[in-house]
Amino acid sequence: MSETDRLSLAVVDLARENEEFRKVLWTGEKTQLVLMAIPEGGEIGGEVHDGHDQLLYFVAGSGVAKIGEIECDVADGYVSIVPSGVFHNFRNTGTGMLKLFTTYSLPERAPGTEHATKAEADTDA
Repeated sequence: MSETDRLSLAVVDLARENEEFRKVLWTGEKTQLVLMAIPEGGEIGGEVHDGHDQLLYFVAGSGVAKIGEIECDVADGYVSIVPSGVFHNFRNTGTGMLKLFTTYSLPERAPGTEHATKAEADTDA
């Protein structure tokens, strides 16, 4: 799926249907909307984003969020807030995929970015 030019989306449904590790849906000047699906036992991978904040909205599955020095459980209905410059990682500790959509303010990825797997995403970093 390439980026959309639609400005109203059923994003929870799109996130629950998504099977790709990362899929950029929309990129604006100051915000980006991305779908993610983390397989059982998988993780996003520890990272720090300088210069922008990230919000992660979980729509299926369960996992553990590490934001700075704090770890907590996440599941359907949770949101995690990652301020600029803070180390973070999200691991799938449940059964089935951990699915979410995330916003970056400012955009983090090139418009239209798609990664079927974390390994593919890591080679494109």
